[in-house]
Amino acid sequence: MTKAPSLFISHGSPMLALEDGPAHRFLATLGHKFAKPAGIVVVSAHHEEDDATVTASPRPETIHDFGGFPRALFEMTYPAPGSPALAEEVRAALAAHGLESRSDPARGLDHGAWVPLSLLYPAADIPVVSLSMSPHRDPAYHFALGEALRPLRDRNILILGSGSITHNLRELARPTPDAPVAPWASDFTEWVYSNVEAGRIDELLHYRDRAPGSTRAHPTDEHFLPFFVALGAATPGEAVERLHHSFTYGALGMDVYAFGALPA
Repeated sequence: MTKAPSLFISHGSPMLALEDGPAHRFLATLGHKFAKPAGIVVVSAHHEEDDATVTASPRPETIHDFGGFPRALFEMTYPAPGSPALAEEVRAALAAHGLESRSDPARGLDHGAWVPLSLLYPAADIPVVSLSMSPHRDPAYHFALGEALRPLRDRNILILGSGSITHNLRELARPTPDAPVAPWASDFTEWVYSNVEAGRIDELLHYRDRAPGSTRAHPTDEHFLPFFVALGAATPGEAVERLHHSFTYGALGMDVYAFGALPA
């Protein structure tokens, strides 16, 4: 059976779904670069719960959890099916790793899930479940979530962490998408890249104390925590690749990482 990769995607602004740009164009091609997955487990920075929670609706609604954007964005839907069976598999995988969880039969897909998926898989024909992250828990906890999910990849289940490699909305150079990149944002993304390439997991887990510009790159943790789920879902020694690297508004990093080699 095909083994799915583990991905981390920087989803940026919700307008990523509609606006042309380097990240938009890249994500629109990414779904063609590896075998179509049998299911998707997405960990979005906008699905926050104190305890691990898995969506279990067979028909998850499209959540428009934002404001101040054009009507066209609010009219978008992503009618991918859910999968109560996959949700139970996720819970069983977490339990086998000693991690407690619960299911939520009502929650739909927030924009951290459906915006990038609308570009990767616009047909919305792959079952999707969302696993929450917890902004009150550390990167090591989220890395453990990824480790627990790792065996699902052997069944061609895509693990997708959706956040941002940098996320400081107060320092964006609005309204200029192609503004010069802030040095602190560049320094932080390159620090992450060098440590991922070298396999220095401990450095990454302690990024808050060790990475240059960490407090400016991430005033709060929630948009970086999905990265650690994707990282944890990687098999030790497995190929890793930064598939995409760009910035928008001078400070919002749009990096995309794949853990598990994609076809050449």
